[in-house]
Amino acid sequence: MTTDVLNQWMTQETDVRSVLDAGAGPGVARPEQVKGLNGLQLMQAMLRGEVPYAAIARTLDFMLLEVDEGRAVFQGTPGAAHLNPMGGIHGGWYATLLDSALGCAVHTRMPAGRGYTTAELSVNIVKAINPAKTPRVRAIGQVIHCGRQLATADARLVGPDGTLYAHATTTCLVFELPS
Repeated sequence: MTTDVLNQWMTQETDVRSVLDAGAGPGVARPEQVKGLNGLQLMQAMLRGEVPYAAIARTLDFMLLEVDEGRAVFQGTPGAAHLNPMGGIHGGWYATLLDSALGCAVHTRMPAGRGYTTAELSVNIVKAINPAKTPRVRAIGQVIHCGRQLATADARLVGPDGTLYAHATTTCLVFELPS
């Protein structure tokens, strides 16, 4: 079963990566690319390769795979470049992957002209990832609440066998974007 799930994950990753590589690539979207789009529309455009995705995804070897209203899924490859001096996957890698899933889940709930920033991030690492045994993990973020000033979300970092490696919560400040 785990092999089947991992194969499905890898197929989805390959499909999404081919679209992203053929598209805008990593970078920052220009104002004219995002004008009038709500957050979900912007995230969907990113997955279609029409607007750039965040360069940090390439740096830390993870990628956005799915978005829906109030939900975002990222997949990451923990590897040698992400080790701490003791040989474990650095906590910052877990945190960045989870923060991306959390923030993008919140982003899907933003109306056009509204933005957000992480005000608080709490990460609990409950099990070390062994990259030799777990070549991919997924961060699945879901919005709990999205209001005019604050949004909250939670996320889980899991392996293809369902093992929980970490979980996180965020509080985001929601604001009007400058014209």
